[in-house]
Amino acid sequence: MLEPGDAAPPISLADHRGDTVTVDPADARYTVVYFYPRADTPGCTTEACGFRDEWDAFADADIAVVGVSDDPVEDLEPFAEKYDLPFTLLSDPDGEVASAYDSYGEKNMFGNTFDGVFRNTYVIDSDGTVVLAYEGVDPEDHAIEIVEDIEALDD
Repeated sequence: MLEPGDAAPPISLADHRGDTVTVDPADARYTVVYFYPRADTPGCTTEACGFRDEWDAFADADIAVVGVSDDPVEDLEPFAEKYDLPFTLLSDPDGEVASAYDSYGEKNMFGNTFDGVFRNTYVIDSDGTVVLAYEGVDPEDHAIEIVEDIEALDD
C-alpha cells in the first residue's frame, strides 16, 4: 500500500469511451484515484454512485475523481451511462497501474484464486504526492468520508 508522502505513479489508460487519458494531478487541487474490482456489481455500484451523489462537493472543492478497474473498456461505458457517472472510468486490463498502486494481486472468492483489483483509494495533491490512502474500502459512504478527510487536511 502506498502511504501519504509517496509519489503517485503515473496513470495513462483508456477511458470508458476508449480514449487514452493521462491523469495529471496538477489539473485539480486534489485527485481521487479509486480502484474497484468489477463494474456493475453491487459494491462497485454503491461506491461509484456515492461519488456521483457527492459530485457537487467534489467539483466545488476542485477535486477530480477517477475510477480504475481491470474491466475492458466495453464494460465501462455501459456502467458509466447506466448510473450517469460524471467522472472518468479507466480500463487497466493487465493490472499494470493498479499494481503500481499496490491495488492488484491474488484474490480468493468462492474457493477460486485469481488476480484482480483490490478496493483501495488514494488522494493525490496537485504536486503528485499521495496525501490520503484507504485500503480495503467499505463502499458505503466512502465518498463522504473522502470529502470530510480532505476538508480536515485543509484545516
